[in-house]
Amino acid sequence: MQEITINREFAELFKILKFESLAASGGEAKMLIADGEVEVNGEIETRKRRKIVAGDVIKVFDNEYRVVAK
Repeated sequence: MQEITINREFAELFKILKFESLAASGGEAKMLIADGEVEVNGEIETRKRRKIVAGDVIKVFDNEYRVVAK
């Protein structure tokens, strides 16, 4: 499992996908989420602006990423 580091209290899900290059753009990130292709903590997440905090696990395309605080 790979790690994604955030340096704030939380980050929005679509922004994490975009800035970590898990999606090519913010629009693509939003489409992946809307299409049910993204899981957070084992559940499909359809909220684009879901607040992601340290300890959350994001799954995209069978790859898992643990969010850690800086």
